Amino acid sequence: MPLNELLPKAAKLYPDKEAVVCGDLRMDYKGFAERVWQLSNGLIRMGIKRNDRVAILHENCHVFLEVYFATAHLGIILVPLNFRLSKKELTMILNDSRPRILIAQNTFHNKAAGIPDLVPHIEKIIWTQRSTESGSGPMDLDYEALLKEQTITPPPELNIKDDDVAHLYYTSGTTGRPKGVMLTHKNVKSHALGTIAELHLADSDHWFHVAPLFHLADAWATFAVTWVGGKHVLIPAFDPKEVLDLIEQEKITLSNLIPTMLNMMVNHPDVGKFDYSSLRVILSGGASIAPETVRKIIEVFKCDYIQTYGMTETSPYLTLSILKQHLKELSWEERLRYKARTGREFINVNLKVVDDQGNEVAKDDRQVGEIIVKGDIVTPGYWNLPEETEKAILDGWLYTGDMAVVDSEGYVNIVDRKKDMIITGGENVYSTEVENVLYTHPDILEAAVIGVPDAHWGEAVKACVVLKDSCKLDEKEIISFCKENLAHYKAPKSVDFLEALPKTGSGKIYKKGLREPYL
Repeated sequence: MPLNELLPKAAKLYPDKEAVVCGDLRMDYKGFAERVWQLSNGLIRMGIKRNDRVAILHENCHVFLEVYFATAHLGIILVPLNFRLSKKELTMILNDSRPRILIAQNTFHNKAAGIPDLVPHIEKIIWTQRSTESGSGPMDLDYEALLKEQTITPPPELNIKDDDVAHLYYTSGTTGRPKGVMLTHKNVKSHALGTIAELHLADSDHWFHVAPLFHLADAWATFAVTWVGGKHVLIPAFDPKEVLDLIEQEKITLSNLIPTMLNMMVNHPDVGKFDYSSLRVILSGGASIAPETVRKIIEVFKCDYIQTYGMTETSPYLTLSILKQHLKELSWEERLRYKARTGREFINVNLKVVDDQGNEVAKDDRQVGEIIVKGDIVTPGYWNLPEETEKAILDGWLYTGDMAVVDSEGYVNIVDRKKDMIITGGENVYSTEVENVLYTHPDILEAAVIGVPDAHWGEAVKACVVLKDSCKLDEKEIISFCKENLAHYKAPKSVDFLEALPKTGSGKIYKKGLREPYL
């Protein structure tokens, strides 16, 4: 079943069932589908065709769900944009993906306004929550006005092929250039089916979209939850108390949050004031999580917990820490240890941990190897980057760059990363990208960026710099400089000033030596 058949199916089976809750707006599946058809018809009228690109810059909102389904129905490739990126970074992505339409929330007016001058192939900006500052030129349209002009008749159903690209998610490359990860209709569909099977999703489920919908930690649920007729509850931005309150109000049954969110929730002073009895499982992903945090999650919410691991390139899940039946008979501490591990392989993927010669490592929880995977959920490659694709996918296997051990039960645990990627607050930051910015400062001679443990963010970005002779900079100046050229979450949280960076025998910067004091 292609993605363009999911919403019609849900609207046929559950027309009067509540589908979407977004602030004060509540829609049943019939009403939700009608808005999707209106948007689809509006895009057709604007001349947007199959395989064209449409980008969206938006907080979590019913609009995001509508755009996901309208583009899937028309065979349009959707480009979800990370609203935390700088205008410079967004422009780079838009020039690479070349969308014809940008759908933008007025909240991000300062980033979206003027984009057409920098990205000439964008023909229209469709504004949501439009105000006078959103613009009233010939390129500016109002989202709600566009929908009102269209009929609620479903557009003709296309013969979507499995290998047609559905989404382009951009990740930062190790060289600083963003890479567009292509996910096909087969990738998204296969992942949705896998999560339905693994998590036992049903029409009784109320999914909470807390993590951003531009990110696959949450976006996958758009299709899986709709497929089974579940309810979508959205919050525009994370606030721990509001999230805890809405769990009670909307009787949330499950959600996937990043560890920093969960840590703030379980440690909130009002955490004991709400009823969480509707919850059946909490998932976390996007970064590693401390076993003690897992313990608190289970104690506070009194529900099951599943650790997830995945990548944008894999739609995203690769492992889940779901216990095998016989492991449920272990002691509480042993069960907790398994739940806090990276997990066993996802139902829709084949996963191996291999050494440098390509041989599987011993299942002794000691020998370290690289995780490699293949399956219907794995990307066919990177947008317009065949060489990068060939480096990442060899003989059908995607090399993740994540180093792990595996135990006798087949549960893997990530211990390190090959690449110098830092995961801070669930966002990936590549050290090279930050270093490239630091090296553009006229007073910096050498720079290296590492991730250091942080109780709030999981990891924090730290810059280690050597200044040129007679130059003076302080920590605040360097951080401000980075924030001017990068998304703020990529900027260092702290700076160490050194006389020289440690080097290996071959003259390379020895990053392990920089990290050691913080391990």
